[in-house]
Amino acid sequence: MESVRIAIVEDDKSASDALLGYIEEYGVSEHETFEVGRYYTATSFIDAFKGNYDIVFMDIELPDGNGMDVVKRLRESNRDVIVIFVTNMAQYAVKGYEVRAFDFIVKPVSRYNFAFKLKEALETFRRRTDVAVWISNKDGKMRLSASKIKYIEVYKHVLVYHTVDGDFTSSGSLCALEEQLRSAFFASCNRCYLVNLRYVTSVRQLSVTVDGEELQISHLKRAAFMRALNAFLSGGD
Repeated sequence: MESVRIAIVEDDKSASDALLGYIEEYGVSEHETFEVGRYYTATSFIDAFKGNYDIVFMDIELPDGNGMDVVKRLRESNRDVIVIFVTNMAQYAVKGYEVRAFDFIVKPVSRYNFAFKLKEALETFRRRTDVAVWISNKDGKMRLSASKIKYIEVYKHVLVYHTVDGDFTSSGSLCALEEQLRSAFFASCNRCYLVNLRYVTSVRQLSVTVDGEELQISHLKRAAFMRALNAFLSGGD
C-alpha cells in the first residue's frame, strides 16, 4: 500500500508535535505508512503545495493569514485534497463546508477523536483514488481514473468521457457506469449525463455547471442529484 501524504499546517509547535505523534501512532497501530510535511505559516504551505498532499490538517488561526482563506486558494487549483480544520473556534469551523472541508476537530485534540477523523479521511481518500473505468474503442483498451473524468455523456448510443485530458468515446451503458462510479461521487443529472460532483461549480434550478460547461438537470433527476451533491459537499457518501 502506497504512503498517504499528509500536511500539518499549525503555527503552535507543541500542537503540531501532538498531531504528528497521533499520526505516527495511528500508522503503527493500523499498519499505515505516511509521509508528513509540517508548516507553521500560511505562506510556507501555499508556496510548497503543488498537489503533493492527500490530506491536510489546517489550523484556522495562523500568524500570516486565515486557514479558511488558504483553503479557498487551494480549491482554485485542487478540488480533491481532503481538508480537516483543527481549531478552537468551532463556530468558524462550520464555515469550512463553504470551501468543501471534509471535517473539523476542536482543540484540544484528543487521541481518540483524531484517530476517528483520520480513519474516515483515509477511507474517503481511497474510495476516490481506487476507482477507475476501462473503456474499449477502435484504438484498443484504456484505463481512465475516475478523478479525471468531469462527466460522461451518452450521445447517439455512444458514451463520451469528458476528462481533464480530453474526450474519449466507447460503447457501454450509462446506467451501469452510474452504479460503478457511485462511490467515486458521480451522480446523474438527467438520462444523458453522469456528473463527477468534484467538478461542479454552480447549480441553478434546472442546470448544473461542470468545469465551465452548463448541463441540463431534468425534473425527474433533480431531487436525487441535489441529495447526492449536498452529501458530497458535507463530506458524506
